[in-house]
Amino acid sequence: MSNLFDSTNYPTIEPTLALYDSPIVAGDTVNWKKTGYVDDYPSSAYAMAYKATLNGAASTNFTVSGSDSSGEWVFSIAHGTTANFVIGIYQWNLYVTKSASSERIRLDSGEWEVVQNISTNTSNDPQSHARKVLTAIEAVIEGRASVDQSSYSIAGRSLSRMSIDELLLFRDRYKAEWLKEKRLERAKKGKGHNGIILTRFTN
Repeated sequence: MSNLFDSTNYPTIEPTLALYDSPIVAGDTVNWKKTGYVDDYPSSAYAMAYKATLNGAASTNFTVSGSDSSGEWVFSIAHGTTANFVIGIYQWNLYVTKSASSERIRLDSGEWEVVQNISTNTSNDPQSHARKVLTAIEAVIEGRASVDQSSYSIAGRSLSRMSIDELLLFRDRYKAEWLKEKRLERAKKGKGHNGIILTRFTN
């Protein structure tokens, strides 16, 4: 395996959602690089940065600024910084800013997920974020929620303060996300939806 602390081996794509295997793990250092931008946007005249905002909570956000390293824009988030990130899914935008005039253009956008670090998860709960939220929503709908489940927040509002229509809407959303995770997990193990092992033959 290549040394992931060496910038020449940094991934060339941003972190992703957990279901795509490359989330931001709270408490871990995260590095990546963007190739092909330095020629058009040299660091001598431009600044490049990501602005990420937690879904439903605009006040929860962070910025990741890039630096020019051997002709590539490199982005790093220290482990001490990610340790303080709020768990959840973030929408991000990549901006380039002209240093002389502060004019800014959005180059790209997407989403990534911050997940709990297993080594610091004192609850020993292996469930994904989507599964945890879904469980809490269903418990509230059925009137059997614990105090922690009732106080679980989505978009800055606790489940206990949501109407039944809102709860049903979020239940469907998180159930779909969880089922997608399960399908991808099965696909990685070579299984179809019905548990049949799939085999690929090549000439």
